[in-house]
Amino acid sequence: MPTESMTPKERWLAVLQRKTPDRTPMDYWGTEEAMDKLMQHLGCADEWEVFHKLHIDRVVSVGPEYVGPPVDDAHDMFGCGFRKVAYDGGVYKECVFHPLAAYETIEELEAAYTWPSADWFDFSVIPDQIVGKEEYPIRGGGSEPFLIYANLRGLEQAYMDLLIHTEFALYCLDKLFDLAYEMSLRIYEQIPGKVTLSYIAEDFGSQQSLLFSPQTIREVFVPRMKRMIDLAHSAGAYVFHHSDGAIRPILPDMIAAGIDILNPIQWRCRGMDRAELKRDFGAQVIFHGGMDNQHTLAFGSVDDVREEVAYNLEVLGAGGGYILAPCHNIQAISPPENIVAMYETGYALGWR
Repeated sequence: MPTESMTPKERWLAVLQRKTPDRTPMDYWGTEEAMDKLMQHLGCADEWEVFHKLHIDRVVSVGPEYVGPPVDDAHDMFGCGFRKVAYDGGVYKECVFHPLAAYETIEELEAAYTWPSADWFDFSVIPDQIVGKEEYPIRGGGSEPFLIYANLRGLEQAYMDLLIHTEFALYCLDKLFDLAYEMSLRIYEQIPGKVTLSYIAEDFGSQQSLLFSPQTIREVFVPRMKRMIDLAHSAGAYVFHHSDGAIRPILPDMIAAGIDILNPIQWRCRGMDRAELKRDFGAQVIFHGGMDNQHTLAFGSVDDVREEVAYNLEVLGAGGGYILAPCHNIQAISPPENIVAMYETGYALGWR
């Protein structure tokens, strides 16, 4: 086996800069329950021991500390209410109270609702968060406003608002984008030049098609996201764009807006064939993900996992431009043996 000659950060940067790394970088996304099972399986004391053991080039996330008006465990700073829902293997939080659901007009909203402010956060804690992690890529800043808007209004109402309460929806989205912009700016100011990537996301796709019309994406989301993209680039950060599902029709627009990394490459969705994506967009964007956690990692055999890793490295990694990772958070149902097989195979086959 060759010897590593790069740190995780150097490895990521080599891929992002279209240079040749010593091997293909590998990232990890997973639920707390999945990590607990993996630590037990490997006999590791904490997640960082897992990352070292499996040669995972983990991204370190930074962010401010909330010091605003008190919130309880069942609510967030926006006033959205959550309940815990148990499933086989774990627990997740589901939004069950939507504080903006009853408002009809902007005037009514502004008279009764207080928007969170970046002043509700202490950003001075950020420099300490990267101490001892200098060899790893740093993630900070970014946006995903429609996800928040859907919690504020309720999912169905949020989608309908874009068509029948457009002015109201755009007003709220602008408030959320403005907050994300100011939060990101203050993060960049705390560790100038040290943020490697910013997560600028929006889930545009279902398994079969786009969740919004292309016109809505182009007119509502892209201009606002481009403002965030330009801010990230001005701070020296690469733009990590997450969008689940069948999003091929909108990829040219997102690439034109300036995204650098595309995640998660859900290749079982319509139009997301890996070879075709690489052929058509491989020279314009870095691919991150590609390991199917709905079927292969969850229900496939170890051999299935190894074959998928080999295919991703051969196709998505042809000529560089690929970071191996699961398509989304690995769930507790995924056998630890499959997770280990993914990273062991990626490490064995990923050398350049």
